Amino acid sequence: MPPVNVNDRLARLGWGEKLGFGFGDFGFNLYWTTVASFLAAFYTDVFGISAAAAGTMVFVTRIIDAITDPLMGAAADRTETRFGKFRPYLLFGGIPLAAAGVLTFTTPDLDGSGKLIWAYATYSILMLTDTVASMPSSALSGVMTARSQERTTLISARFLFAFTGGALVNKFTLPLVDWLGAGDPARGWQLTMVLYGVLAIMIFWVSFATTRERITPPQKENTKPQEDIRDLLGNRPWLILFALAMIIMMTFTMRAGSAYYYFNYYVERADLLPDYLFWQMVAYAVGALLAPVMTRYIDKAKLLMLLMGIVGFLSILFYFVPKDMIWAIFTLNILISLALGPKSPLTWSMYADTADYNEWKHGRRATAMTFAAASFAQKLGGSLGSAGMLWVLGAIGYVANQAQSGASQTGIALLQTVFPGLFAVIAVVVIRFYDLTGSQLERIQQDLQQR
Repeated sequence: MPPVNVNDRLARLGWGEKLGFGFGDFGFNLYWTTVASFLAAFYTDVFGISAAAAGTMVFVTRIIDAITDPLMGAAADRTETRFGKFRPYLLFGGIPLAAAGVLTFTTPDLDGSGKLIWAYATYSILMLTDTVASMPSSALSGVMTARSQERTTLISARFLFAFTGGALVNKFTLPLVDWLGAGDPARGWQLTMVLYGVLAIMIFWVSFATTRERITPPQKENTKPQEDIRDLLGNRPWLILFALAMIIMMTFTMRAGSAYYYFNYYVERADLLPDYLFWQMVAYAVGALLAPVMTRYIDKAKLLMLLMGIVGFLSILFYFVPKDMIWAIFTLNILISLALGPKSPLTWSMYADTADYNEWKHGRRATAMTFAAASFAQKLGGSLGSAGMLWVLGAIGYVANQAQSGASQTGIALLQTVFPGLFAVIAVVVIRFYDLTGSQLERIQQDLQQR
């Protein structure tokens, strides 16, 4: 096994290392997918928090959490251990994350104000512990190799595992809650998160053991966090990706979070939800797997623009499908998800390219800060997507566990279809301004290798 930090910028990675890196995201998606798909429904239908109050809570806590990402990025970039900068967080970060997950899905007997305080506190801790563990893991892909195509393959493996984990979470979480809770959903959620926590810890340890860091900062680099941030603000390709990540995450989050309400109260076939979400994640995984194949023939930015255009068109078309036409609902969901699947490996690979661009332009490298600030954008977009969905539910008169009015049903349908589609169309416009591609990227890598 090669030593840590061999500084082989253009290393070709073996499949064992690629799969080991990707496996870590399987563990993180035991949390990310559970939060995206079920947390809103847990708060409104199990814990008993109003939709509007839950929306504000999710927005406020995610904004606070997003602010901690650059702080964590600065800390990770300045971490020095015999294991590297980023891998140690996989070794030690899983235990507090597991504990926070259990507390978030625990329902103490409190009054309305007490429930909100509990939700604010536990969800904030969950997001903070997730940042400590996941942000360095994301940055790890930027220091394993500098080969652009290798990075795309590496990150495609990451999201193959992420979406596979997400598919299993979507398929089995609600049945697990029913089985472990034996009719008590509150108890079922708590025990399900205990199980997910134990699995996640073991998965992070495997990812730690199978990966290596090879790219180190320029010698004698001794920068301050504010210099890292200033470099990013002068990094035009990164700024475009920042806006893009925020917008696309609103598409992802709104689709995932509103599916529960769509099938329970619009289609009125709650039994179909696990299969709908399962095949959604399977299609995401297939799309992620196809990303490195497609980038051999189409530039990353152009490919992303094409795919988001398809997502926008099909999502708006989705609104006009009758709610009893189940085959069409499932077919459109799969097609939209196939088009969305390559987004994650493409954009995260592009983030790694912007870290190289920053080193090439300024002579300083802040890989973790680059990914941390990108995570900030993702969380900001996710918080706006989740909170916006809950605010819309509150505005249209949603009442938990009851039949919904016509206006409420229409609003729920829009949340699953048209609203995500509009965000996808906005993303197409933003991508047009990204220009770190082709020959420019090759020249940057050659210059850095010579240095």
